[in-house]
Amino acid sequence: MDRAFFDHLSAIARAAIASAVHAGVHSENKSNEGAFDPVTNADRAAEQALRKAIGERHPDHGIWGEEFGWSGEGAQVHWSLDPIDGTRAFICGLPSWAVLVGLLDRSEHIAGMIDLPALGETLVTVDDETQRNGLAVRTSGCAALNEARWSTTDPFLFLDSEAERVDRVRRKARLARYGLDAMAYARVATGEIDLVIESGLKAHDYDALVAVVRGAGGHIGDWEGGDDFAPGRIVAAATRSLYDEAVATLSA
Repeated sequence: MDRAFFDHLSAIARAAIASAVHAGVHSENKSNEGAFDPVTNADRAAEQALRKAIGERHPDHGIWGEEFGWSGEGAQVHWSLDPIDGTRAFICGLPSWAVLVGLLDRSEHIAGMIDLPALGETLVTVDDETQRNGLAVRTSGCAALNEARWSTTDPFLFLDSEAERVDRVRRKARLARYGLDAMAYARVATGEIDLVIESGLKAHDYDALVAVVRGAGGHIGDWEGGDDFAPGRIVAAATRSLYDEAVATLSA
């Protein structure tokens, strides 16, 4: 897979979102009960544009997307799409939303993109190297929790037992930042944030992030020290040492 195709996907997703914004963004609540879970016309337009481009270039690949589910389920290679990660931020006019595209061969995350249109940044990982706007990036190299800049999107999304575990990390970390969605993982890759811990993520939320963090020299895994992402509990760290200390603190 070449970087040029990811650049193409970035361009068409941005164009679809810009067109929807020009026409007027409207949102609906996907959740019948519980917390507000918005989807907008921009989410749907971007995913449709991405699906069309991928289908034309790679008709034998499967596609999983947040808004329209599977096409080609069971294919050896499939794409994972979150057309707007951080829809809440998007409808509030905040810049942290992203277009996420992951590429998997069976269960292996082989490439990915975190596109941050509002910031003019595109992080793409191909051949185990993450680049931002064409230049290679690396994590900070932070190896100790007491020196770490830690982030999670919303501390109120953790279950009670999870919240207690995560609070142990917060109290050890140097500082905490909230509300960044996928941008936090981009900042792990570019070295400005050292650690992200989240739960409740779906495949479309994390598939792009895995390749991007790893391609910048970071480590990403689950809360138990493994790499079972399916439960949606994710730890992304600048180094394996920091990841291990975070997991040990979560488990203490």
